Amino acid sequence: MIRPLRPRLFLLSFLVLGLGGLTPAVAQIGGQQAFSFLNLPTSAKLAGLGGVNVSSRDADGTMLYGNPALLNADMDGRLALGYVDYLADIKQSTAVYVFNTKKAGRFGVGLTYLSYGNFEQFDAAGNSLGQFSVNEYALSIADSYTSGAFTIGGTLKLAGSGIAGNHSFAALADVGGLFKHPEQDFTVGLVVRNAGIQLKPYDGADREPMPLDVELGTSFKPEHLPLRFSFTAHHLQRLDIVYLDPNQRGQLDENGEEIKPKKSLGDKIARHFVVGGELLLSKNLNLRVGYNHLQRRELRLENTSGGAGFSFGVMLRVSQFQLDYTHAGYHASGGANYFTIARNLDSLFKKSQ
Repeated sequence: MIRPLRPRLFLLSFLVLGLGGLTPAVAQIGGQQAFSFLNLPTSAKLAGLGGVNVSSRDADGTMLYGNPALLNADMDGRLALGYVDYLADIKQSTAVYVFNTKKAGRFGVGLTYLSYGNFEQFDAAGNSLGQFSVNEYALSIADSYTSGAFTIGGTLKLAGSGIAGNHSFAALADVGGLFKHPEQDFTVGLVVRNAGIQLKPYDGADREPMPLDVELGTSFKPEHLPLRFSFTAHHLQRLDIVYLDPNQRGQLDENGEEIKPKKSLGDKIARHFVVGGELLLSKNLNLRVGYNHLQRRELRLENTSGGAGFSFGVMLRVSQFQLDYTHAGYHASGGANYFTIARNLDSLFKKSQ
């Protein structure tokens, strides 16, 4: 029999719904929302599965950024540190620690910091005024509760953004659920991410909507195959997430008339899906691959897509450390490199006593 869920999770759910109701709808998912960096994958595993995943459950604490309901006992006492080397001078650092309490439940605490580098500042006459920095950051506190085959989790986030001393702040929340089959390697996850409100807009600007995202996905491993597959649908709150650049020139027909690009139903549906796969060679070595169709379509050039939308990764356990690496393609000119290292601190402290 499933016991009643703890009151704090109900309160958190109502909070998310309330904050989400304050977020107005926009026509496109990019360019018209603040704090869009919260939708970037923060770890090598998440990036290796295509950048979006709500159902891959293991000991990797960084997966709370995908779905807080993925918090589980295998993560207890583990510290994970992540680093992302994007294009140019853009860098991101992340730290996550998961711990369990007897009365309050299981918690995950995460801090992520994204730096866009330094920029030269000039006045109207073209005189240099020195350099300024641009950065964004977020503190996350996640909680989860499991009853039988079901887990429900929530994350509260305080996010900040700064451009040359001009700052903006936002309060957001995630609420997720997970079903784990009691006997088979089969999970289904659902999450509402980044529902919230901009507490303080930039000076001279109006409040902007948050990067709300509703995601549904499943992960499963066939019984006699060393493979685990993941299929995830994102931005389910809106069917049409296709953006057509009004400045992009189309091809010419036989009469020399420009062929205007059009939206198709198939493209609208395909952009919602991310596919990931894991080759489970052993408990100490896994290989990962992911494909994100939305990234593939939006980051392509006119004549080539390069590796945009594809990601390849590896997980290696050495002694007490878990090392993860992923290369994700974002553009024909290059991509991002993700590094994550994790260790169980509880076992380290027990040995030192």
